[in-house]
Formats: sequence, C-alpha cells, structure tokens
Amino acid sequence: MAAVLDIITWVFIVGGVVFCLIGGYGLIKLKDVYARLHAASLIDTLGVGLILVGLMFQAGLTLVTAKLALILVFIFFTSPTATHALARAAINHDVLPEVETEEERELVRSTKTQTEATK
Repeated sequence: MAAVLDIITWVFIVGGVVFCLIGGYGLIKLKDVYARLHAASLIDTLGVGLILVGLMFQAGLTLVTAKLALILVFIFFTSPTATHALARAAINHDVLPEVETEEERELVRSTKTQTEATK
C-alpha cells in the first residue's frame, strides 16, 4: 500500500514539475506579453497545484494536508484573478498583442476599458 501511495505522489509531483518547466520555457521563449502571462498562469495554477496535491497524498490525513488544501484553494482563486488584472492593465496601457490582421487589432482595441471617457 505504501508503494502505491508513493507512486501516486510522484506522478503528481513529477507532473507539476513538468508543467513548471514548460511554463518556465514559455516565459523565456514566447514573444508576446499575453502569451507570457499565459505561461506564468500555467506555472501557478497547474504546476504548483499538482505539486501540492502530490504533497497531500504523501502527508496523509493530517493537519499538514488541511494547510496544503487551504494553500491550494488560495492559489486557485488568486492566480487567475491576478493574471486577468495584469492582462487588463496591459490592454489599458496600450500594450496590444501581436496579431495578424487589422480586424484583430480593432477587436483588441475595442476591449479596452473606457478610461478616456471618464477623464
């Protein structure tokens, strides 16, 4: 039984490390601010989430597991919210994504928050 638990633990931890490595590579290689934000959110949500789940399996039913679960819930709520806020701030400061056509550029400009109208 302990061997099965160790295998499950390592599957989750190795999966989380793989997502962290892929996201880190994306942070270095991707050319667009928004693509890099996506890579960073991948690291936060999936990478750290899988590692925490693996640690929960290893800890068993203890107080440590409850603390890890609270950290996991906190990360699942704050990481996407922070990524969305950063993307919205970039759009509002005229950092446009690299798109192919002028129609796509107009679509991006139309999503900008109406900050000029409130000035």
